[in-house]
Amino acid sequence: MDIWPGEPFPQGATFDGDGVNFSVYSEIADRIEVCLFDPAGAETRYVLPEITGFSHHGYVPGAEPGQAYGYRVHGPWRPDEGFRCNASKLLIDPYAKSIVGELHWGPEVFGHNQEYPVQPDYRDSAPNMPKSVVTDPAFDWEDDRPPGHALHDTVIYEAHVRGLTMAHPDVPEGLRGTYLGVATAPVLEHLLDLGVTAIELLPVHHFVSEHSLIKAGLTNYWGYNSIGYLAPHAPYATATGDPVAEFKQMVKVLHGAGIEVILDVVYNHTAEGNHLGPTLSLKGFDNPTYYRLSPQNRGYYQDFTGTGNSLNMRHPQTLKLMMDSLRYWVLDMHVDGFRFDLASALARELYAVDRLSSFFDLMHQDPVISTVKLIAEPWDVGEGGYQVGNFPPQWSEWNGRYRDDVRDYWRGDDAAMADFAYRLTGSSDLYAWSGRRPSASINFVTAHDGFTLSDLVAYDHKHNEANGEDNRDGESHNRSWNSGAEGPTDDASVNHVRDVRRRSIMTTLLFSQGVPMLLAGDEIGRTQHGNNNAYCQDSELSWIDWAGADQEFLAFTRRIVQLRKDHRIFRRRRWFDGRPIHGDMVEDIGWYTPDGNAMSDEDWDVGYARSLMMFLNGQAIPTVGPRGEKYTDDSFLMMFNASPEPMTFVIPEGLGGEKWIVELDTATALTRDTQVCSNNKWEVEPWALVMMRRIDSEPEGSQP
Repeated sequence: MDIWPGEPFPQGATFDGDGVNFSVYSEIADRIEVCLFDPAGAETRYVLPEITGFSHHGYVPGAEPGQAYGYRVHGPWRPDEGFRCNASKLLIDPYAKSIVGELHWGPEVFGHNQEYPVQPDYRDSAPNMPKSVVTDPAFDWEDDRPPGHALHDTVIYEAHVRGLTMAHPDVPEGLRGTYLGVATAPVLEHLLDLGVTAIELLPVHHFVSEHSLIKAGLTNYWGYNSIGYLAPHAPYATATGDPVAEFKQMVKVLHGAGIEVILDVVYNHTAEGNHLGPTLSLKGFDNPTYYRLSPQNRGYYQDFTGTGNSLNMRHPQTLKLMMDSLRYWVLDMHVDGFRFDLASALARELYAVDRLSSFFDLMHQDPVISTVKLIAEPWDVGEGGYQVGNFPPQWSEWNGRYRDDVRDYWRGDDAAMADFAYRLTGSSDLYAWSGRRPSASINFVTAHDGFTLSDLVAYDHKHNEANGEDNRDGESHNRSWNSGAEGPTDDASVNHVRDVRRRSIMTTLLFSQGVPMLLAGDEIGRTQHGNNNAYCQDSELSWIDWAGADQEFLAFTRRIVQLRKDHRIFRRRRWFDGRPIHGDMVEDIGWYTPDGNAMSDEDWDVGYARSLMMFLNGQAIPTVGPRGEKYTDDSFLMMFNASPEPMTFVIPEGLGGEKWIVELDTATALTRDTQVCSNNKWEVEPWALVMMRRIDSEPEGSQP
């Protein structure tokens, strides 16, 4: 084959029907070779003949999809200045759309000498490295359309591609743990019956496992160790399948079922680690461009992520790589949104998190990215990194305050009621000031990182011994309570308390204003046996145990998700007008003590109080329909009792209605009944939540 000048754009490997254009960016390279590999692994190298605006490019006529390739960069090796070019190391294309093969750890994959890190290592890394692969973009999407659920109508299901199906008995064995496994009928039926509208997948960008985990016989299960921002993780494809085509097929099938696909993306760091980490891609192309280097010593990295490096979002090329990646996943892969891991790290201009950083500016202006769902994990590990409530108006956030305050309330903490009330009503204290609405709050009590819901009510302490770090890893302050015994027990009274608390927490999540996010498996009682940091456990510990599903809790969860869907009062677009939430004389919401009196400021300040009522007026929904129609709904009274004693609640006078019926009671798993509260009093069991619906002389319709 010959190599022609080619074009600088698009970057990456682009097949045009006659050959492939290769383009890759480096400001510091003297020259770059594209290396083509035949099926036997034999390598042919071509120097990219042209450089345009630091893009090195060339066109290889006759090259086709399926061609494996990599790059070698000839340039300066001065690690104390941040330059780490080493042509002995085969590099993954930053724009590769497919990556195959495993990373075989050894000294060959390190650019530096292991004994003398300032010296380069001249061993060839190609036999140890995954290879980039030229892809064919053709795919029959048919009439695929994004479901387009409004954010306030969204129910998110956070899941792991592999863990969702590895132990599912009704998923064909060859499809378990794959993209196509997610798209099988048993999984779709579960998601649809549950009522979720979006599945949020843990990282599917191609990633590798850290050397330390491999040596310990473990693996990076969660996938927060990206090395290819445009390539779907190849091991999630079937044995002989194409990762790109199978990912697209998964999205198409999910869309056909009305389910959106949101990706958890990790643009804050890569798998290349710190100055002693491997040279796999960006580090070898242009280390100062892609990474935040220490101002004091450019041989070291600034680390706001706890992983050894942070991407340099101050550089236009790094921003371009991220934006090109995001646009590719929307336009070519048809995903519906993104959850940004450690998003505060992306917003650091110099040191502090900057709300007006280039990162936010680009997202806001981009005609593609600005139209999809954008969710931030609003913290990193650097100073000032906890930024819950501080992201711009376009963004929603994982609401860590919601998680903490709801956990605190349902374990009976003192002085938890006022914060709990803010979380129930959408966290206006966090989001209203910036012009955002309740949908800015992604409400969650459990997520992949931490206890499952069943473990939250069964363990006081983490039990991470299986991770091989002597139980030192993972969060120690979990805001959990074991309900009277640590771990599994035959004590019926303890198990009853756990069941009631689990139902109360799930009900709180589904009936809070904002966007609920369920952790996959919580609805069927999944446990990790007290492990709150299962990032390295690709085993039954992390996989969903479908055979052992708690069918009663599943039925309960399905019912309350449906209740949320049936009643607009639980998914309002706008804030309640009764501000501040303390006090009375409000039309759309009311807060009451168990004896039926309006909550006073003094009542909110009673530290030991753990019981309250919330009235939601279905006749006072401010949102109107697209043609100006007024929405109304039924009115509800919710009674919360996070105390170890039963509590008699009195329905407040003046709320109207001929009678009140019990819609659900978490003490008994009751989700619909004709029981009438005839004497305006109701006893709520310990740790329980009761929801009553008002029946008027003329029934109020619920407009969906």
